[in-house]
Amino acid sequence: MTTYDTSLEPPFDDSVQLSDMQVDVSDEGPIAVNGDTDGTRSPTDLPDVRMSDNENQISKKRGYCIVAILFFINLLNYMDRFTVAGVLKSIQKYYNISNSEDGLLQTSFISFYMVFSPIFGYLGDRYNRKVIMACGITFWSGVTFAGSFIPANAFWGFVFMRGLVGVGEASYSTIAPTIIADLFSKDTRTTMLMVFYFAIPVGSGLGYVVGANMAEAFGQWQYALRLTPFLGIICVVLILIIVKEPVRGGADGGEHLHNTSFCTDLKALVKNKSFMLSSAGFTCVAFTTGALAFWAPIFMIDSITIQGNEAKESVIAYLFGGITVAAGFIGVAIGAQSSKIYKRRNPRADPLICALGLLVCTPFLFFALVLSRYQTAVTWLLIFFGEVALCLNWAIIADILLYVVIPTRRSAAEAVQILMSHLLGDAGSPTLLGVIADKISRNYEGNPKSPAIQYVALQQALYITTFVCVLGGAFFLATALFIEKDKKAAERQIKDHSMVTSGVVNDGFDQFVNNSVEIPEDTERR
Repeated sequence: MTTYDTSLEPPFDDSVQLSDMQVDVSDEGPIAVNGDTDGTRSPTDLPDVRMSDNENQISKKRGYCIVAILFFINLLNYMDRFTVAGVLKSIQKYYNISNSEDGLLQTSFISFYMVFSPIFGYLGDRYNRKVIMACGITFWSGVTFAGSFIPANAFWGFVFMRGLVGVGEASYSTIAPTIIADLFSKDTRTTMLMVFYFAIPVGSGLGYVVGANMAEAFGQWQYALRLTPFLGIICVVLILIIVKEPVRGGADGGEHLHNTSFCTDLKALVKNKSFMLSSAGFTCVAFTTGALAFWAPIFMIDSITIQGNEAKESVIAYLFGGITVAAGFIGVAIGAQSSKIYKRRNPRADPLICALGLLVCTPFLFFALVLSRYQTAVTWLLIFFGEVALCLNWAIIADILLYVVIPTRRSAAEAVQILMSHLLGDAGSPTLLGVIADKISRNYEGNPKSPAIQYVALQQALYITTFVCVLGGAFFLATALFIEKDKKAAERQIKDHSMVTSGVVNDGFDQFVNNSVEIPEDTERR
């Protein structure tokens, strides 16, 4: 270390120039709303990034507006996914298809979605995210609308169009959470993620309700797919007008981080135990939710029918959608709030809460399947509590990813998690359970498409989801073993790089002028 004393007189050494000082004068700085209220700060905390008075700064009000827009788009995202499930019986009749072919509709969508996610993850870490989102939403709206005109003799064309919808949605899902991460930090980030992920259960539930009721109102199931495209175009306009691109990593003090190669990013992510294990747990969540979301409505129709009661598709969709919305609101809120409170006492709170949610969901789901033959009302109640437990983890999983991965790799991490969870999760679970149900139904005498045989076949196939829930709980418990170490490693990488590239030289110059300072020997000078 070289020590400069205050006795030195001007002129200063001209090797130290203002042009060398890494002063941030950007007007694109992030919002950093922290959860700390006592004014204290630990030496190990990340740099405190605060809003400036610059008129071009992203204001708190605009930040909240951006989150509201992202929430609305995510709502449409999940509405669009599950409108098909809300009119599945009508689609079966229109295309004259079996359970196995039904499952291909969801599998096609998820397959395209997960394959294109890494591409948009790469782009999202390097290029303007609002432009990517706007283009993707425009594309998904167009192919959704076009898919509603596929004729009855072209089922595979309809399957392909549903796949293309996944391309557009991949451009949004990999990027939107990273924008929220760059606008907010700490407890406020958790709250904003909670708001954003409210859209999953609410959108899913509205997908059933709106899809079935649009089909009933217009007399054709195709109209279930003709509402969300127009709302999507409105979202594109809102993105272009209101959404502003924040500095990557700004809310965490990592605005000076630079991108590395995609291969380097992938190697770092694979070595991140918390990321990989939590993604494995989320894969189990995706498997279960994908199977239930697709098959639960049609399963309940068969259940009610064999009890001698009338089962109307629009009514079942309304009930299941309403339960999903309510359970989602409650589950996501409980998960996010309990995370904020419990983390103050236990730094491993997040994966433990996720594990608890899956393990609690298991008995509710099991007994719902068992009692569905006899007690419809009790079955609906058990489904509700099971979904509440299953939804505890939505916002928390996203938060885990954002704090164990550095900002310049977050879109890539989102993409890898999407690829992994959908490839092994809900891309295959609807088709897998459909194939198993078809195979089971052929073991019974009589018409394999009769409600009685279909009910038993789907019931036995759906029991698989209870085992998957237990497996997911185990993955999250394993995550708890590494979460503290991986979080501190990410914070240290962000903080150390920020100090080297900005803070050390600036602070050194100020102290040099006012008193004396020790400047690291490896600090670059001209």
